[in-house]
This record gives sequence, C-alpha cells and structure tokens, in this order.
Amino acid sequence: MKITVEEDKCCGAGSCVLIAPEVFDQRDDDGIVVLLSTEPPEDQHAAVRESAGVCPTAAIHLSADS
Repeated sequence: MKITVEEDKCCGAGSCVLIAPEVFDQRDDDGIVVLLSTEPPEDQHAAVRESAGVCPTAAIHLSADS
C-alpha cells in the first residue's frame, strides 16, 4: 500500500491521526496532516484504510503496491 495526501484539501479534522497515529500526524501551527510513512507495514493497512474512509475532505489517497 502506498499513501499520498493532498495537504491543500486537508481541513485539519485529525481523524486520521486518532485512527493511525503511526502513519499520520498534524502540523502544530495549522493542524494540516503530516504523512509519517508513505508505505506502512501490513499490520497498519486496516487503520490506514479507515483513516482514508473517514477523512471529511477525501485528502488521503491509497494505491496498491506496484
């Protein structure tokens, strides 16, 4: 799994950080998502999928390994 985020779409809701804190963080100044791992280990995939699914602005994009 490969993750990309569109920072310009992020509204800083923080749901992704709550669900997958090993993969997502937020900038201190404005709350915008910070991607900690573009290719997380398999044991984190379910949480990453959930994070992408609850993102209110659909700023998190997932793709299969190439």
